[in-house]
Amino acid sequence: MTRRLDRDTVVRGLTAEFRAFADLLEDLSDTAWNTPTRCSRWLVRDVAAHVLGNVVDVAQRASGTRSPDEQAAALRGGSPAGTAAALRATVAKVEPGLAALTDEVWAAPGPAGRTVGNGVTTLWYDAYVHADDVRAALGRPTEHGPGLGAALSWLCEELEGRVPLTLRLDGFPETAVGGGGTVVTGDPHRFVLVATGRLDAAVLGLPAEVNVHAK
Repeated sequence: MTRRLDRDTVVRGLTAEFRAFADLLEDLSDTAWNTPTRCSRWLVRDVAAHVLGNVVDVAQRASGTRSPDEQAAALRGGSPAGTAAALRATVAKVEPGLAALTDEVWAAPGPAGRTVGNGVTTLWYDAYVHADDVRAALGRPTEHGPGLGAALSWLCEELEGRVPLTLRLDGFPETAVGGGGTVVTGDPHRFVLVATGRLDAAVLGLPAEVNVHAK
């Protein structure tokens, strides 16, 4: 696990993650589409609408102008197949621009005070964890893949200066966060669930502040 993934890896991984998300949605039944998820008040269709909304906002150069709830409300009315098709089409529109980003632009300030590179990595993290939300809601197994590494890389950056940790997670090199601290071992996916508030931090003996989404 690297603390920051390189530009080409992120762009390729992100677009592949979005296409895999579209594949996940395409053939869902109406029952599955309306299944509650672990995201508060969101059904599977709302999770899908938010992920699509992220790509739509990138295509319209409007990243950060809508909240996740606003994206979900605006786009939740589509069908599984229609949402999947819209996601694939919008990804195809934004992919050339992402691939053309230079190192200078990647390091430049972007929306919400983050670098452009951090913002693009955030999209990959977000697509990965929300695909996992859909699978969990439907009783499907977790898929690790490159998205797990992207989520861990993004979380390490977010946790810097927040909670000192030493991560010794299965399948990943040891990583110190905030200079190192409480040692966390075991399943990297479980750590992602804890660090995103999807699982109580107490299961890893960590403080609530490890949830990057906590106020």
